[in-house]
Amino acid sequence: MSNHQKRLSVPKSWPVERKTATFTAKANAGPHGESGVPLVIVLRDVLGYVDTATEATYAVNSGGVLVNGDTVEDRNRPIGMFDILAFPERDEYYRVFPDEGGRLGLTPLDEADAGSKLGKIIDKTTVSGGRTQLNLHDGANLVVEDDTFSGKDSIVLDNEENEIVAHFEYGEGALVTAVAGQHAGEIGEVADISVTPGSASNTVIVDRSEDTFETVEEYVVVIDENFVGDDASLPGAEETTEDESTEEEDESDETDDTTEGED
Repeated sequence: MSNHQKRLSVPKSWPVERKTATFTAKANAGPHGESGVPLVIVLRDVLGYVDTATEATYAVNSGGVLVNGDTVEDRNRPIGMFDILAFPERDEYYRVFPDEGGRLGLTPLDEADAGSKLGKIIDKTTVSGGRTQLNLHDGANLVVEDDTFSGKDSIVLDNEENEIVAHFEYGEGALVTAVAGQHAGEIGEVADISVTPGSASNTVIVDRSEDTFETVEEYVVVIDENFVGDDASLPGAEETTEDESTEEEDESDETDDTTEGED
């Protein structure tokens, strides 16, 4: 089997130029299915840490590359949505997050935020002993003792212990990001969920404060405020800013009045 992939046929989420060459690296078996991007592409084409596949091999063999807290030994290991990449020697940490257009991008993190990873629950099954198994977006699964989780919820897993440290429920009012489609990378709150009869996908309307967008339910993932950048526009953001501005003006007026009284 070939170790190369034609650039023209790679998934749209791959951050590669399609017309600069005929072939690119092919991801080995692993998490994220067909959407997984080979690690070598991230190291070479996105971060620019290496220039060749050989240099990428040296980098991973030296133990300087960690994915979700584990040392990587395969330069073609699939990398996908919400994975955490760590380069301790460089003191650099990233979360894989969609950018505009749906391509996989990297969001810089502090070391303290790189110790856990978000996972979307695709579905859940009952295993031996009557326990519940959560099946996640990247192909991973986790057996839990309680059954308080639902499909489309998100959980945060500690990278060291593989234990759930946070749970975000899906529903109206939930903070979500689109990870595919024309609105990939956009963040907002779920304003409405439309259940579609039959086998067609349900749709959701997401409120971004200044506007809304509609997408299919499978494209959204529940997140928390740690995913929101300083320049993100969310419902209530403008109101908060306006209120804070009013409070500052009031405080300024009070200070002026006090000063005039002292004179």
